[in-house]
Amino acid sequence: MKFSKIKQHIYSKIASGEWPENHPVSSENALAIQFKVSRMTARRALQELADEGLVIRSKGSGTYVAPLKSQTSFMAIRNIADEIRARQHDYEAHVHVLRQVPASLQVAEQLQVEPETPVFYSVITHLENGLPVQVEERYVNPAVATDYLKQDFRQITPHEYLSAVAPLTEASHQIEAVTPSTHVCEWLELAKPEPCLRIVRRTWSDAGVVTYAVLTHPGSRFVLGGHLTFKA
Repeated sequence: MKFSKIKQHIYSKIASGEWPENHPVSSENALAIQFKVSRMTARRALQELADEGLVIRSKGSGTYVAPLKSQTSFMAIRNIADEIRARQHDYEAHVHVLRQVPASLQVAEQLQVEPETPVFYSVITHLENGLPVQVEERYVNPAVATDYLKQDFRQITPHEYLSAVAPLTEASHQIEAVTPSTHVCEWLELAKPEPCLRIVRRTWSDAGVVTYAVLTHPGSRFVLGGHLTFKA
């Protein structure tokens, strides 16, 4: 999508250090002309970057790169195995599905590929002290992670593998409370459906969209928290 190209352009400027903190960001009009898009599309890109904490928009004075201390999200992407082991608990993974599938319309849109394009698909349950705490359903762009299906995800998590072959440059999240499907209940070993927290995540690298993942956590076994530091 065109607004994603604008976001990636700005992110690259920030990540490379070319645009340090408080550096002015191109205006909506300038971005619209540069990328040959409508001003509305440029506005959407800037607003999403502002929502992610990478830029600050000030009415009347423009858009600026956010101070580095504020560029930390409570949804920072971490390796679940490391989180569990940091609590001195045992980590284990059950791999339910690991195969190539044709991209549905929804998956194709999320991965920015054509419908029916072969993509990689995995379903993995992550366990803490023998108890399932997350089901990870993940679609992967084969052009970015060619050996994904060859990995033993009982020994290494998708996060670890993907971080090595396609370092993260951008991510988006959507969080909602859901009632789990029958399959998810089975994967989470729930005797009956209970409220779950679902995180829908897309990740990018320099090569483009890497993954589209749906992470489901049973409400009785999961706490979402974080720490934010704000610049005075």
